[in-house]
Amino acid sequence: MASNDSPARTRATFSRRAATVFAISAALAIPGAAFAQAWPSKPIRIVVNFPPGGAADQIARSLTQPLQEALGQPVVVENKSGAGGNIGGEAVAKAAPDGYTLLLSSGGMVSVNPHIYPRMPFDPSKDLVPVASAARVLVYLVAQPSFPASDAKEFLAYLKSHPGKLSFGSPGNGSSPHLAAEMMKSQARVSATHVPYRGAAPALNDLLAGQLDFLFDPGVAMPHIKAGKVKLLAVGSPKRSPLFPDVPTLDEVGLKGFDADTIFGFYAPAGTPVEVVNRLNREINQALTLPGPRERIAALGGEPAPMTPAQFHDKAMEDGQRFGKVIREQNIVGD
Repeated sequence: MASNDSPARTRATFSRRAATVFAISAALAIPGAAFAQAWPSKPIRIVVNFPPGGAADQIARSLTQPLQEALGQPVVVENKSGAGGNIGGEAVAKAAPDGYTLLLSSGGMVSVNPHIYPRMPFDPSKDLVPVASAARVLVYLVAQPSFPASDAKEFLAYLKSHPGKLSFGSPGNGSSPHLAAEMMKSQARVSATHVPYRGAAPALNDLLAGQLDFLFDPGVAMPHIKAGKVKLLAVGSPKRSPLFPDVPTLDEVGLKGFDADTIFGFYAPAGTPVEVVNRLNREINQALTLPGPRERIAALGGEPAPMTPAQFHDKAMEDGQRFGKVIREQNIVGD
């Protein structure tokens, strides 16, 4: 039987169906640029993979207010510590890649943990993408006020004459303060007992209580150094700290090339739209120019370190090679 539809009616029907298909397709597959224009439309969560009070936590909290103002949405911090930062890292790696969950971590998440954990629950190089570097965090060699050494040279000599008798704390196995101490032990040919903690703040508390002899501090001890409650002996950075221009680096006292600096920064789940990553990078870099974050980072003895995502990635890979060498030499494993 011949169809009663005219060519004009057929074309009109086809056009309506095509428009419907296009609308459904557009709703199911929003282009990245369109998504980025709509983002953010709800609160953003920053997971810090170390306890409250530590350097990572303080850096994250210093940036929440300027990010809220720039993005027009609440920015909240949630601490998920443990396993050298892997617990918080895994939570973000497995979160939806929609720009609403970020990780603020020390550089060890990418550059150290794969070397010390043979079976990680996620692959930081594949399951996370670098968003923005926040700060270069220096480490400071500190000891109890009663420690029988007045400077770094005397400290190293005392360690050498008391092999294995002293203890030092760190935020955990493979943390930058731990690796700094292992680097020092290797280069100075001294020995001491490592006591790992779940964060820098609890390690510092035990130093203040006399339970530890020394540690490498990532900045949380600054108020206690200024109050004379702990003794600052040296800086584990290639250059002196502007906060303590008279305190030498370990390189200057004989440990040539000593560099235990690490970069703290933001990561997102892999698959996060590149437009969102770039927007976050711009806003975080801008926030790092403001007095509040700069003063908070300086109070930790660190330095703001704005970078592009690509530069941040390259720095992590470079640090991975440097720290990986120490880890293999000292046979360091995760908790």
